[in-house]
Amino acid sequence: MRITPFTTLFTLFVSAAQAQPAQAPVAITPRLDTPQARVIVATLQPRMPVRASNGHATDRVLIYLDDGAMTRTDGDRTARIEFHRGDVRWSPASGPYTAENVSDHPIRILEIDLKGEPGAPVTASKLDPVITDSTHYKVALENDHVRVLRVHYGPREKGAMHEHLLNRVVLYLNDQPNAKADDVRVAGPATHAEENSSDQPADRIAVEIK
Repeated sequence: MRITPFTTLFTLFVSAAQAQPAQAPVAITPRLDTPQARVIVATLQPRMPVRASNGHATDRVLIYLDDGAMTRTDGDRTARIEFHRGDVRWSPASGPYTAENVSDHPIRILEIDLKGEPGAPVTASKLDPVITDSTHYKVALENDHVRVLRVHYGPREKGAMHEHLLNRVVLYLNDQPNAKADDVRVAGPATHAEENSSDQPADRIAVEIK
C-alpha cells in the first residue's frame, strides 16, 4: 500500500478512536450534600442496562429532567416507566435491580437520597402554602418522609404570605429571576410572600424533608 499523508492521518484517527474507553451506561453528577439528603443527577445512556448489584439502602425521591421511558427489573419482574420532564416518583429502599433507558436519547434523573428516618412530627402551620396560597402550591406527593410541592407562578404574579416549617430541596424547572433551569438549592424554614417579577412563567418543585 502506498503511504500518503492522508493514509497516515486516517490511521491515526482510527487508532485514536479505538483507544477511547467505552462510554459508561450511567454518569453520576453530585449536586448537593446536606445532613438530611444527598442530591445527584444520574444520566443514563440509551439501551445500556445499569445493574444496581447492591440495590439502595435508603429511600429516594426521583425527579425526571427529561421526557423518556425506562425499564426496571427486580428478579423476574420487569416494569416499564414512562415519564415527562418534572414528573416525580417515590423510590423506597430496595434490593438488587437492573435499570435500562429504553429511549433513543440520554435521560437525566435528579435523585434526592434521604439519609435518615423522619424526625418528630411537625405541627401544621396555619400559613401552610397549600392552604394560604393554593393557587400557586400543589401537593405532588406526600408520605411519612417527604412532601413534594409543585410550584407555579404565572408572569408577574404575586402569591400570598405563607410559612415553610421544614428544610426543602428546590429544583428550578425553567429560567427565572436569580435562577436557571435545572438549578438545585436548599432552603430552610421561612415566612414570606413570593412574586414572579418576569414576563415568563416560573415553575419549581420543592421537596420538603420531614
